[in-house]
Amino acid sequence: MEAIPVIIVFDVGKTNKKVFVFDEHYKIVFERTARFKEMTDEDGDPCENLESLKASIYDTLHELFRHKEFAVKAVNFSAYGASLVYIDEHGNPLTPLYNYLKSYPEELQQDFYQQYGTREEIALATASPASGSLNSGMQLYRIKKEKPALYQQIRYAVHLPQYLSYLVSGIVCSELTSIGCHTQLWDFRQNKYHNWVQEEGLEKKLPPITTAGQIFSTVFEGKSFQAGSGLHDSSAALIPYLFSFHEPFVLISTGTWCISLNPFNHTPLTTAELEKNCLCYLQYQGKPVKSSRLFAGYEHDQQLRRIAGYFKQGINRYRTMPYDAAIADSLIKEEYKYLDGEELHFIKRNLSHFSSDTIAYHQLILDIAVQQHTSTKLVMADQQVKRIFVDGGFSKNEIYMNLMARMFPDTAVFAASVAQATAIGAALAIHKSWNAKPMPNDLIELKYYAIPNSLTL
Repeated sequence: MEAIPVIIVFDVGKTNKKVFVFDEHYKIVFERTARFKEMTDEDGDPCENLESLKASIYDTLHELFRHKEFAVKAVNFSAYGASLVYIDEHGNPLTPLYNYLKSYPEELQQDFYQQYGTREEIALATASPASGSLNSGMQLYRIKKEKPALYQQIRYAVHLPQYLSYLVSGIVCSELTSIGCHTQLWDFRQNKYHNWVQEEGLEKKLPPITTAGQIFSTVFEGKSFQAGSGLHDSSAALIPYLFSFHEPFVLISTGTWCISLNPFNHTPLTTAELEKNCLCYLQYQGKPVKSSRLFAGYEHDQQLRRIAGYFKQGINRYRTMPYDAAIADSLIKEEYKYLDGEELHFIKRNLSHFSSDTIAYHQLILDIAVQQHTSTKLVMADQQVKRIFVDGGFSKNEIYMNLMARMFPDTAVFAASVAQATAIGAALAIHKSWNAKPMPNDLIELKYYAIPNSLTL
């Protein structure tokens, strides 16, 4: 049997490390998921086990290149952002892969903002809310100030997706989707590194910049293939939608965070937007994507446990709970005053006021939908957004989806499903380098939610 052309994509999340093999039709022909036990850094804080990750990638490549049914044409990577690998002149890591949730010294932050501008000024220019270690540029700044001897040994500071690419290609690079994910490095107004990066000399520690479509010719076990430069996972997940739809749309990617992404909104970030948890990403073509964040998935899970406990029900009951328009109508009549609310009102609600858990759960989802409406409107601006796509966990929630259709009566609302959108996005980014077939037109499954005739918001 003739071997089929494939691409291997490593999708590295904080918890799950996945590998997918796609054929030229973007069908998954092999997949595997692993979890690695975290290690601790020198301060005892949890961090990624970089050696285990590196060994797993090499072991997986050895296995897949020996599969006689696969002709590996390319390899690419997607991974979580805000994490830097510091390598010496031989390419060896000098430190643990510090966790982006690691606490950051307040005094050091104060020194930084006193020298280079207020938190608001820096945040507006870099489209990065001041978040300590979550701003990866501040991680490198910290090493320079606190560990100058270590800083001198660093040849390059490389974001995790590009380090993984380096393991395969042997070429060190920076890439725009990683640079542009709340790193506080990139000046979105001037489209270059911010002045503070140059004044501190950090630019000398950052590899040459490339784009998400960059490929490097390389050899593994005597076989030639193309290696991609790697992408930030949130930006990779947007790619299937950018390939499939060209009229203005907003993607609400739901999970622990519900992130509204508008790749057609290129307006500069404002102070008001910044204060309401907006930021910008750089998408795979280097263009800014206006985004807003909502901690709705986490809050949903917390309040769901409260409901289930109070009414003595199993959690699984709510995963498939059907939408009841009559219940929604009765609740919406009391909710007009909350339409511009920014907090989750359900946190303060007394469960004894609900006669059933079904009504309570509808109220929870309504409160979340009201929040989501406020958050998503921030990135829609005055643009004529034709469609809203919801993917992730909430896209499977019938109550949420029906309420979202009511929240946005002038916009078509769809539940969208892309099998492994992040990994497919990484494959699509370098499509021409490995795939002889045209772009597929069936990557995304859509379910349209019509506006009910009863009551809209």
